[in-house]
Amino acid sequence: MAEHILVIEDEQKIADFLRRGLTYEGFQVSVALDGEAGLKAARDNPPDLVVLDVMLPGLDGMEVCRRLRAGGSVPILMLTAKDSVADRVKGLDSGADDYVVKPFAFEELIARVRALLRRSRPSEEMTLHFADLTLNVATREVTRGGRRIELTTKEFDLLHFFMRHPRQVLPREMLYDRIWGYDFGGESNILEVYIRYLRSKLEAANEPRLIQTVRGVGYSLREE
Repeated sequence: MAEHILVIEDEQKIADFLRRGLTYEGFQVSVALDGEAGLKAARDNPPDLVVLDVMLPGLDGMEVCRRLRAGGSVPILMLTAKDSVADRVKGLDSGADDYVVKPFAFEELIARVRALLRRSRPSEEMTLHFADLTLNVATREVTRGGRRIELTTKEFDLLHFFMRHPRQVLPREMLYDRIWGYDFGGESNILEVYIRYLRSKLEAANEPRLIQTVRGVGYSLREE
């Protein structure tokens, strides 16, 4: 499953350059052109890493960084045209994990992105738990109440995403985007098919339902 990078950058040329480059490197990329849109995008579709410009209209990058940091531990790479030590310290104090000064070489940026993602991965537990459900990321083994459950690759990826975001309402569009990597245009029922597969396997011993339908929106991993 491709890692998701959110770029918050108001200069359209730079935003397009980053989108193209990061997509070419195998990442899934979202772009927001101002701070408010960036915070909403991070809430609606939690990224694995944020590339954040300091000089944004309205809500500036420092404040966006503080709010992102208050809401979680997503790695944040700040971009700025300012190269003074004071500015770098201010950015790091606001919660940024690293700092790249414009103009930058894309090779340097991608190296820093990969380093931040490597640093953040060990913090993800290799074994995720929800209710009596256990998912081992490394071995791709899933059990419920000690009962082993065999899943296909896509079933595992879908359940893994649910377990990384427990109790959150995950819109159908987000699930299509994150698991299948492209837009089905709302015509396909493949998500419903896979939800049905997962439910039949997770509930094979008459266990309570964990994947709930949120009508008109999507699905949520939560107890009834």
